[in-house]
Amino acid sequence: MFQEIIVDIAKLYEVTAKLHELPIYEAAAIEQAGEGNVVTLTGAGPVWLYLRIAHALHGKALVLNYTSPASGTVEIFNHNSF
Repeated sequence: MFQEIIVDIAKLYEVTAKLHELPIYEAAAIEQAGEGNVVTLTGAGPVWLYLRIAHALHGKALVLNYTSPASGTVEIFNHNSF
């Protein structure tokens, strides 16, 4: 059975996200997400970081969502076969 996991992008870095630390952020997000779970990305962060984390979680997460107060929840991908 899957879990619902929230990955807060803002908690992946301190003060300002740095491109040279991207592998660290990706590894942390993958570890938090686990395998085959419903993952929601949220929190303040640069667009490039959201895009790379979403790409890193493809093939790991069953479902990937994005949520913010402005947009509500938006489904990014869904590999749920039922």
